[in-house]
Amino acid sequence: MSVRAWRAEPYRDALRAGQGPLFLRRDDGWLLPLDVERWCGAPDSADVTVLARCRGSVLDIGCGPGRLVAALAALGTTTLGIDVSQAAVDRTVQEGGAALCRSVFAPLPGEGRWRTALLMDGNVGIGGDPAALLVRVAELTGPNGMLIVEAAGHDIDERVDVRVDDGRGARGAAFPWARAGTRALLGYAETTGWVTEDQWKTAGRSFLQLRRR
Repeated sequence: MSVRAWRAEPYRDALRAGQGPLFLRRDDGWLLPLDVERWCGAPDSADVTVLARCRGSVLDIGCGPGRLVAALAALGTTTLGIDVSQAAVDRTVQEGGAALCRSVFAPLPGEGRWRTALLMDGNVGIGGDPAALLVRVAELTGPNGMLIVEAAGHDIDERVDVRVDDGRGARGAAFPWARAGTRALLGYAETTGWVTEDQWKTAGRSFLQLRRR
């Protein structure tokens, strides 16, 4: 994906302010609202179900402002967040977490040794190719590694080009993105060597727990 797109001023400014409005905008003008306030807040009840399932060292891919990284660090869990936005990394560190400004497809510390990986808040869309992303996550986790991934809230399997948009005229550069609902993610998991251990819905959000085959 375009790293520069996520360093665009609308995204940076929203994270620094801790609030939107902020959207992903398709070329046809359709807008997907981004929940900046939730990202910048404390873990909610749905997040707690994810935190409770984490085992061993945790890699949060696309950690954003770091609410999950900070929560896990407070529990004494070895956790690293990665994000292509320096503003996101800075906020994660301010909240007490460890983070690097790095793409998931770049070389990362501890490759092959992370026990749990997280793809929250639609981050299975990173790079616009969920299958390629799941293959990469398998490289990052250990032989018995686990992935907890958040699915779109409805049945969708979409690959599009989008821009970060503040709804007031400021936009970033275009980059590829994907959205996948539970059914689509189950298919991607099956074809990329992951076994589904659990799936659940809570507080209007949907999750899968996957284990490397």
